[in-house]
Amino acid sequence: MTTNSHALHSNDHGHDDHGGAAHGSLKSYLIGFGLSVILTAIPFWLVMTGTIADKAVTALIVLVLAAVQIVVHMIYFLHMNTRSENGWTMMAMIFTVVMVVIALTGSLWVMHHLNINMMPMHDMSQMP
Repeated sequence: MTTNSHALHSNDHGHDDHGGAAHGSLKSYLIGFGLSVILTAIPFWLVMTGTIADKAVTALIVLVLAAVQIVVHMIYFLHMNTRSENGWTMMAMIFTVVMVVIALTGSLWVMHHLNINMMPMHDMSQMP
């Protein structure tokens, strides 16, 4: 019985020959979990304690930390990087993000202009 040294080597380091797909180690999952807990606890603490008086600043911080948490999940749990599947998963993710940004920006722009161009409502309490 002979063993394939390449197969042993690739399996020892968590790599395989399936298009460069990454597999996480216990250490990477624990790092991802720790970062996720911290990135959840900070906004929770900010909102519950009211540490920052300005609600707009608090909302901005919560949104930024939510975006960072999405990146942490994609890297540590979904194993998205430029090497997996020869970069196609990263390209698909970038395309999706661009399309979502275009759709959201366009929707907000249309709703804003509809709101501006809407006819004013008359005060019904002054009607006889």
